Amino acid sequence: MILGISGSARINGITSHAVKEILSKVNDETAYISLSGKKISGCISCLGCIDDNRCVVQDDFPAIADQMLEAEAIVLGVPNYYDMPNALTHCLLERCFCFRHQGKFLLKDKPIVILSTGYSQDIEKSQTLKLVSQFARSNQMKVVSNFLVGAFSQCYSCGAGETCLVGNIVKDNGLVEAVLPEMLPPTFDQQEGSLLKCHEAAERLNQLLEIKI
Repeated sequence: MILGISGSARINGITSHAVKEILSKVNDETAYISLSGKKISGCISCLGCIDDNRCVVQDDFPAIADQMLEAEAIVLGVPNYYDMPNALTHCLLERCFCFRHQGKFLLKDKPIVILSTGYSQDIEKSQTLKLVSQFARSNQMKVVSNFLVGAFSQCYSCGAGETCLVGNIVKDNGLVEAVLPEMLPPTFDQQEGSLLKCHEAAERLNQLLEIKI
């Protein structure tokens, strides 16, 4: 089973579309989790997981943790907030420290695809990708692919973007009286490059899992 996780608070946004696109192309059974509406706190350092590598805090994390352990591979979509993983995803990753006590590393060698959604497309400067990749390395996972997917800047829907001098509408178009359709950022299905990256990531997963079988 390949597990896709969308870390976005938006249940049907670009992050979820990208994760689902990859799942649709893998040659295996899939499962999908949206963190939207989930209650996941950060690690409280209670040390309740020391003996059996299982988190004892009762929120939505333990059920997700079971699926992460069961999965043959994970596809993780992470929104970029302030050039960092958003809080929902960060809490999920922080809680995964329970998997690595006493040298067991329960996620060891598990393939993971990491994609980050955001306005910037400068992959070399993406702190979000670097931080999530560091999480994967710390858990001795195998990073199959990591890449950026363009997201819909909030400036285009906040209602004040036309006159906000520090917003992306003005940065992209100058001062405008109205946001015209041709000014809007591309939706996921309009991003040929992002679709290609998703398909390439799925193919790499297929090859890895075929070799494993």
